[in-house]
Amino acid sequence: MSPIDHFSFGLLTPALAYVMSSVGSMLGLLLTSRARLVGGREGRFWLAGAAIAIGGTGIWTMHFIAMMGFAVNGSSIRYDVPLTVGSAVLAIGVVGAGLFLVSHGGARWPYLLGGGLLTGLGVAGMHYLGMAAMNMSGHVVYTPLVVGVSVLIAVVAATVALWFTLRVSGAWPIGGAALIMGVAVTGMHYTGMYAMSVEMVPGMGPLPGSRAIDFLLPLIVGISVITVGLLLLVILSPSEKELRNEVSFRERHEGAPETDLFGTPRR
Repeated sequence: MSPIDHFSFGLLTPALAYVMSSVGSMLGLLLTSRARLVGGREGRFWLAGAAIAIGGTGIWTMHFIAMMGFAVNGSSIRYDVPLTVGSAVLAIGVVGAGLFLVSHGGARWPYLLGGGLLTGLGVAGMHYLGMAAMNMSGHVVYTPLVVGVSVLIAVVAATVALWFTLRVSGAWPIGGAALIMGVAVTGMHYTGMYAMSVEMVPGMGPLPGSRAIDFLLPLIVGISVITVGLLLLVILSPSEKELRNEVSFRERHEGAPETDLFGTPRR
């Protein structure tokens, strides 16, 4: 087995990865909080933004920032571009599916548990698809028990995160929940990484794929720019207090019941 270094840049990459995960989670919770308030078509727009923030920034970008610090002694690493892009699409897609599911079901446990299972398995799939996108001069071997633990962490973390999207509002609660989500996401990542080992194969020849700095860095920067754009939308849009007042005013004067994101009257 070849020695693996998960922290080739020291604590820089895990610290940046945790910060990015927390920032993406915080933005996602801000967006879901607004989605709950406005409902309808506008609410679905905010919910789609939350899927990008949590899935794209909080999970996928965190994963590959952490991978910047991953090194295998005796081998360079190249990334398969389609598989890496596919892992990003998978992360955003499963988070979006989970968010829409629990938003439709409210606080009912079957929807929450189903959404958590779907999202958690998808996040774990994103992680291992991203690992499969790595090309190196060796074969990757996983310890099944540790892989199972990482998947369990992903499912539990996803369920808790979806519960947060239904319940948490306000700056301080959202900030605290985002820090907890950041711990869960990075914990799942490094647990999954601990499950792997590499068996070197000499003489494999040139490795296909792109270097991380040529491909991953621009992609991470692009998603970060989208995140900043979503944050600006939140800052420039009406505050939660203003939205609550608007919803209350509309209900008093129009007599229309409050609806969820799918137009169904809330119970």
